[in-house]
Amino acid sequence: MAVPEVIPIAYEPHGRTEAIGCYADGQFMGSVTYAFPKGFDLDTGWEEHKRLYSVLHTFDSEGRYRESEIWCAGTWAEQQRAPHGPDSVLARARAHLATLLRSLPRRTYTDIAIRPFQLTVDGVLFGLLTGEDEGEAWAELLPQNLGFGEPWDGTYDT
Repeated sequence: MAVPEVIPIAYEPHGRTEAIGCYADGQFMGSVTYAFPKGFDLDTGWEEHKRLYSVLHTFDSEGRYRESEIWCAGTWAEQQRAPHGPDSVLARARAHLATLLRSLPRRTYTDIAIRPFQLTVDGVLFGLLTGEDEGEAWAELLPQNLGFGEPWDGTYDT
């Protein structure tokens, strides 16, 4: 079975797809995620290169990509130096995403269906990519590394 033109993504409260749904102008997908820049070598100083991002992608009602708000809250090294409290990297990233989500009028959390897209920010690839390996079609949400495939019901593998 080929990759569908529009790929369903299931809303999962308290899961990796807890910040997806519909709003007045279409659909949205939010997340807080760590990522490395493309081509980074894990052997040296990885803690300073692993970045935490607040991400909000928006789509029209047909699942066509509109735009993204992507903000780097800091690095893994910073998070380890100050892991708790409102000034931690993780707390800042979560607060920023919450602000972005509140800006969406008539927001509801629910399943979405979007088309593949991609963009690069700070050397990090963001998007929903598709392909085929050994006859099996796949889609992957990056940099979260959520994999989608048959039966194309919106559930993901990590």
